[in-house]
Amino acid sequence: MAERERRMTRPYGGVFVARAEVMSADEIGRALRRMAHEIIERNKGLDNVVLVGLQTGGVTVARALASVLADIEGVEPWDGSDPAVAGETDGEDPAPGAESDEVVHGPVVGTLDVALYRDDIGIRPVLPEEVTDIPVDLDGRDVVLVDDVLFTGRTIRAALDALVDFGRARTIQLAVMVDRGHRELPIRPDYTGKNLPTRRDELVDVSLTAVRIGEMAKP
Repeated sequence: MAERERRMTRPYGGVFVARAEVMSADEIGRALRRMAHEIIERNKGLDNVVLVGLQTGGVTVARALASVLADIEGVEPWDGSDPAVAGETDGEDPAPGAESDEVVHGPVVGTLDVALYRDDIGIRPVLPEEVTDIPVDLDGRDVVLVDDVLFTGRTIRAALDALVDFGRARTIQLAVMVDRGHRELPIRPDYTGKNLPTRRDELVDVSLTAVRIGEMAKP
């Protein structure tokens, strides 16, 4: 759970108290690599793949996943330059027999804030808005939504609504580092770093150095 969502969790203004580490940095790295292989296999490469990290916790995971995808495919991670060349080659075709100086990029990474698409507006405090940046038209693309933790499924439902504003994707897939259960909607991930049984009142904190489970407590 990222800092923004943590601030909006009861007791408001509380602090996260970790009780146990459930994934180490090495285990997170292996999970990212396994999910990356699964994404490449399912989509038969990366040419049509766009990653979209959900604000805020999913963005870090999405960027790390993009870096691993590029490493596996032996290409440069997308650097934020012209999306038209991401996943494709730069420059003209080399002459026959000549060495190519082409640079091939990994998948484009976008960010998506779903705060205004949630179905609990008016029930709980509205989350402060974060940046939404989808640098490509999603028409016909294979979009992989990336989040840190999958819980009730309501954030993903909101994300599906929000993505419609950016085009009609060919497929929308879901990758999460932790699936903690307690689903309220018929949503399930396509790629999972770890299935983690939890109590409903527990919190899961995901970073690239550790996944920890704990509770919110008053300071």
